[in-house]
Amino acid sequence: MAACLLEVAANSLASALVAQEGGAGRIELCTALELGGLTPSHAQIALVRERVRLPLYVLVRPRAGDFLYSDLEFETMRRDIEACAALGCDGVVIGVLDADGEVDLTRCRALVAAAGRMGVTFHRAFDMARDLSRALEDVIALGAERVLTSGGARSAMEGGACIRTLIELAGDRLTIMPGAGVAPGNIARLKALTGAQEFHASAKRQLSSAMRMTSAVLADMASGEIRTDVDTVRALVAALS
Repeated sequence: MAACLLEVAANSLASALVAQEGGAGRIELCTALELGGLTPSHAQIALVRERVRLPLYVLVRPRAGDFLYSDLEFETMRRDIEACAALGCDGVVIGVLDADGEVDLTRCRALVAAAGRMGVTFHRAFDMARDLSRALEDVIALGAERVLTSGGARSAMEGGACIRTLIELAGDRLTIMPGAGVAPGNIARLKALTGAQEFHASAKRQLSSAMRMTSAVLADMASGEIRTDVDTVRALVAALS
């Protein structure tokens, strides 16, 4: 049996370097983890590609909220994917639904075409689909490599039984990767429950701010950055081995 792989959602170059140091197998680069992840800047993608050896997948999500996008948002996504290809990324992470909760095959096909030789992961838009079994077949038809999912639940542990069913339905056609609430204390149980071989976690922690000057009026702006924690990554990797 192949060794398990941990993908880390890294929100900066610093986080990506920490994830690599901790033993992660792949990076999903994003920004705004507190919003569920958004597309990082061109410069951030370029720097991570230059300085991190791990396979690099970039989240292509232009805004927070649902996964029903306007024509302008869709064009932004397509061009972001083209930029990722030009920068030498290994893959992109996408997801578009229609108003009825079905996978938007027309738009997703266009995004997959823009990805060219890059790999494609379908993200947790999948968990908002009307019928996960049908959505799975649609994503397989798109030619995606994997689906990131919590099994339609708030966390992967809560959706573990559904994830196992999805893995059985997918067979060797596509990889099902559990994500949402994955932590060192539950990843081994999640592995046993689902039979998954790839796992997704942010392994993040809030750093204390180094600012000496703060504002009581703008207290919400005075906290330190969110960054991947190397010890958490190491604990996740160790729990999978």
